[in-house]
Amino acid sequence: MRIPAWLFIVGIVILMAATAILSLVSFSVARQVAIDVGNNTGPSSGVINVATFPTPTRVPVQSLSTKIAPVGGANTSTVATAVSTSVAVVPVVQPTLDLAPEWTDTKRINLLLLGIDQRSALNDPGPFRTDTMMIVSIDPIRKTAGILSIPRDLWVSIPGFKQERINNANFLGDANGYPGGGPALAAETVRQVFGIPIDKYLLINFDVFTKVVSTIAPDGVQVCPNEAIHDPNYPDAGNGFLTVDFPAGCQVLNAEKLLQYARTRHGATDFDRAGRQQEVMRALREKVLSVGGVTQFIGQAPKLYTDLTGGFKTNLSLDEILQLGSLVTQIPKDNFHFGVMSYLFVDQAKTTTGDDVLILKTNAVRTLLQQVFNPEVSTSLSDLRSRADAEKASIVVLNNTDQLGLAGKVRDWLAGKQVTIAEVGNMPSSTNTNTIIRVYTGKLWTGKYLAALLGLSEDRIQQGGDGLTSKDVSIVVGPDIEPILSSP
Repeated sequence: MRIPAWLFIVGIVILMAATAILSLVSFSVARQVAIDVGNNTGPSSGVINVATFPTPTRVPVQSLSTKIAPVGGANTSTVATAVSTSVAVVPVVQPTLDLAPEWTDTKRINLLLLGIDQRSALNDPGPFRTDTMMIVSIDPIRKTAGILSIPRDLWVSIPGFKQERINNANFLGDANGYPGGGPALAAETVRQVFGIPIDKYLLINFDVFTKVVSTIAPDGVQVCPNEAIHDPNYPDAGNGFLTVDFPAGCQVLNAEKLLQYARTRHGATDFDRAGRQQEVMRALREKVLSVGGVTQFIGQAPKLYTDLTGGFKTNLSLDEILQLGSLVTQIPKDNFHFGVMSYLFVDQAKTTTGDDVLILKTNAVRTLLQQVFNPEVSTSLSDLRSRADAEKASIVVLNNTDQLGLAGKVRDWLAGKQVTIAEVGNMPSSTNTNTIIRVYTGKLWTGKYLAALLGLSEDRIQQGGDGLTSKDVSIVVGPDIEPILSSP
């Protein structure tokens, strides 16, 4: 069967788009990446066996007072000569090409999605650190995809180098002529830290992201931050900074503002940013898979493909890219599972120079990997209840609104669900933001059960560290709780 060149181009662009969107936001590429999922004919892996993952090496940093040996990778004076961060010239697409067959391999595929902090105004050839890193694991048999955001401040052992932040792996690989360059070293680092072998990678800069979003959604994309965002130190296209602001509530953002929304470090942690990135992923996925989004792609595919050349780097073949776009559409929306390494899964620490870094909580990370890459088909409410009961967690409800007595109403509603509340109270100052659940002592199943009861998504579950209570779990209720209380 023959296809026109533009359709072949669309396949490539959709993959890059999805990854562009995925390096800042990884839903589309996850789907499209899913298609690449099986170019290898081999036995079905079925699931990732978390039990066989090597235990991540815990670096000798247990608290904020612990000192870490100085690092030098990011400041190395080595000049990159053997490896270039620029992308090789893409072969000219012929007028017609054989249509790649549907993916038939049953083997799971793991992809590493990388977004680099390359600032267009500087004309900098690199090497670059990664601003965004995500693992996408796709099971073509079960039609599932797991997407895990890795915080760039994660302190790990980079093979062949000193302990470093994981976002330096790409820099070190490109700067020192590592075989396969920075993406290969980043992939090997991920394998050694998490026990997940990486099959393919896709690296983009943020110009790709903005061009793709402008094509997919020329009228903008809606996001809904729970609280106002103010960042006076957002990096501009050069060496300077600019101030970005986003009010609380739903708003439609163009490509440039959407990039700022996804990248801003407002909130002081990578976790807040990862949550926003995954919000953007979902919104962009809907655009990509909508009729309008596909139409935009088809109409502008040739120009977009030309514009994106040089902005991405991948070891995916053209056939794999084309097949990937097909498999994407076969993964149901509910079969995408997202994970963020919040403080439930990492500890804070400082280097001897005072830099903030994160280290893995080994056992907790195993649980997270299981939930993202090999989730149970479904966890019933009764099953969640059983697991929560086993934790015997103490729970406090805190009112974060101007409405008097709301915490007591929530306590009474939960009592009707046979949930015991140890204490009610008020936040020091109310912000009237949406309801969240904070887990202070690692009793995550209690948080999950409460979220399920209250109809909240699991991204509303946060690590508690505010010192407001000695209880295991707090429910910080906002005005959005009112409709829930009126439900049976």
